Amino acid sequence: MQPTSPADDAYPPEAGDRPLRPPSVDRLLAHEALRLLIDQHGRPRVLETTRKVVADLRARAADGAATARDCALDTLAGEIAARLAAGDQPGLRRVFNLTGTVLHTNLGRAPLPEPAIAALELAARHPTNLEFDLAHGRRGDRDDLIEGLLREVTGAEAATFVNNNAAAVLLALNTLALSKEAIVSRGELVEIGGSFRIPDVMARAGTRLREVGTTNRTHLADYEQAIGPRTRLLLKVHTSNYEVRGFTASVGQRTLAELSHAHGLPLMVDLGSGALVPLERWGLPHEPTVQEALQDGADLVSISGDKLLGGPQAGILLGRRGLIDRIKRNPLRRALRLDKLTLGALEAVVRLYRDPDRLAERLPTLRLLARKLDEIGALAARIAPQVQGHVPPGYEACVTACESQVGSGARPSDRLQSAGVAIRPTARGRGEGRALAEMAAALRALPVPVIGHIVAGTLVLDLRCLEDEATFLQQLPQLRLHLASAEPGQP
Repeated sequence: MQPTSPADDAYPPEAGDRPLRPPSVDRLLAHEALRLLIDQHGRPRVLETTRKVVADLRARAADGAATARDCALDTLAGEIAARLAAGDQPGLRRVFNLTGTVLHTNLGRAPLPEPAIAALELAARHPTNLEFDLAHGRRGDRDDLIEGLLREVTGAEAATFVNNNAAAVLLALNTLALSKEAIVSRGELVEIGGSFRIPDVMARAGTRLREVGTTNRTHLADYEQAIGPRTRLLLKVHTSNYEVRGFTASVGQRTLAELSHAHGLPLMVDLGSGALVPLERWGLPHEPTVQEALQDGADLVSISGDKLLGGPQAGILLGRRGLIDRIKRNPLRRALRLDKLTLGALEAVVRLYRDPDRLAERLPTLRLLARKLDEIGALAARIAPQVQGHVPPGYEACVTACESQVGSGARPSDRLQSAGVAIRPTARGRGEGRALAEMAAALRALPVPVIGHIVAGTLVLDLRCLEDEATFLQQLPQLRLHLASAEPGQP
């Protein structure tokens, strides 16, 4: 460190135009508070933060924007401590998902059940038999940890696992149709989140896309006429994230399977959200299941682990053993395989499906989707007065009816009746949008950020996914702190 001169030290304001100067970095580091910070965070990090704080203050002082209080050692020590604390805030944080979208891709999709969390902890803390055959004392296959369980639950001959459904589709196509053709209906060339599209995934897999039919109508003859010497499979994509209504036609899985098998070709079904049980049992809209696809004759089915399955992010391929064995020999599989944490959590989740009678009690995703309206309404009736009591003047909060959705591309047009809290500015008109944005920002700034959604001039907190009522209420008093300097409704 370069030596500092006494002129660098802070001094009290004097008459005249002499500018204020902050204390030197060395003098700050000698302060008792910073010695404690060094013990906590380490000298290199405290030194770097101190230099930045001093540089920022020198810039303000040069512009005449600093005060003697700004240059005080205690003030600067407090700012350094605050910056260090902010830097210690984890990037991945817990939030309250009050958006009304149960499986929200941006908020992590499916929350895990307790057995899966316990499996994660076990795999994180201890060595495991990830690829070790305990019965024979030799190297094993990590897929063996779950494959038998998936076969039992779904009736599939075999299964393998990768890091998400897009990876599952890519790996299957690269294995079965490299440099060859896969036939897909034009109406099923979907785009999923983050602008990833089925045609792009196929291209990266080295598979040539052969589109058939039109956007709204595809017939069996379209597939039949497209089959040629370069065709290696027929691909049916479940259009789970949109619907085409009106003058439409599509070919069912069973009919398509009969056609593909007549030509000696496999049928792959990209089921996406992929339920493992009929959701109608809990009063929810029907979502195609893996078992239905297999019973219809699909040779290969791909699904996500963190959607309706209710588990961790994963891509699952199920189907004929011969096809699965070929896929498992593809070198790409090693690049896409699951780690021990995900495998442990996935196994624990799939195990719950052995007892479908208690599934809604034990699987958070299904519990939230099947939550009764009267239960959510009672929660809203308790929560709304508490919110009203903690929003500053200029806002009002009340119970509101709202609609939830499954999310992550599942059942996009189906809505689940729900209830929540509506927060809106009392002054309507000019400045209303800014006031709503400030309230939304204040909710996000709480220790456990609260994420709602703004619709029709109202910030709605859909309570379908709120289960930790106590923590939500405990932090409400801090709302006024984050809105203290804002004047709702003013430009």
